[in-house]
This record gives sequence, structure tokens and C-alpha cells, in this order.
Amino acid sequence: MQDWIVPAATGVLALVALGLGSALLRARARTDHELAASRAETASLRAQLEELERRVVLPPPRTAAATEFVITNLGDPEPAAPEPAPRVGGALFADLVLRETVVKAASLAHGVRRALDPETRNRIRFEMRREVKRARKQRRADTREARREWEARRRATLDGEGSAA
Repeated sequence: MQDWIVPAATGVLALVALGLGSALLRARARTDHELAASRAETASLRAQLEELERRVVLPPPRTAAATEFVITNLGDPEPAAPEPAPRVGGALFADLVLRETVVKAASLAHGVRRALDPETRNRIRFEMRREVKRARKQRRADTREARREWEARRRATLDGEGSAA
């Protein structure tokens, strides 16, 4: 009665192996197809790139003389006479200067007024006190550390002299 279990298990395993093999073959065929498509696309892109490279005309390389810096234009052919700058009337000039001066004076007055504001002065005073306290603490900590190191060195030298005797 138990004789049919071994052939049945062998058959089931054979069917599973056959299914896995066919799935593997389908996956392999799909991968090969996608690889061929990507190679064809790469070839077409390479051809497009070569066509674009042929269209582009590269500028001629610069020579050392082209990169020199010249301060004067002595020896160059004279250019055509530049057109004269437009004349500004005296009233317009005075108006422009006055406007610029007024704007600068107004911005300076605003800055001074803001700097002398009691709220700003109190904030500055608070920050200065905080910075002074921090600096004091740091100096005290540095002094304590230096004193500890000095004492340790002094003890080490005393111990070294006492052991040599």
C-alpha cells in the first residue's frame, strides 16, 4: 500500500523541475530580447551622437598671443571716433547730486537712529555681559588647568630627584 508514495513524489518533483526549467527558459529568452533591444538602441544613439559631433564646428585653439593682457592700445589701428557722451545740463546734474546726497544722508540717519534705539543698546549690553562672563569662566578654567599641570610637573621632578638619592 505504501509502494505508490515513492513514484508519486518522484513525479511531483519531476513536474516541479520541468516548471522551473520552462520558467528559466522564458526568463532567459526575455533577457536576451531586452539585451538585443538595448544594443540596438545604443547603436542608434551612438550614430546620433556621431552626427551631432560632425555638425559641431570647434573654434580654433587659442594661441599664446591671444591670451596676453595689453594695457594700452598703442599700435592698434585707430577705431572710429567714439560718439560723444550726452551732455547733462547743470540743473539736472545738481538734481542728481542732491538726490544721491539726500538718499545717503537718510540711510545714515536711519542707521544711527536704529543703533541708538534703547532696545538695541540693551541687547548689546546683555550680549557684552554674557561674553564677559563666558571669558571670565574660561580664564578661570585655563588658570586651574595650568596650575594643575604645573603642580604635576613639580611633583614629578621632586619624585624623580628623591628616588635618585
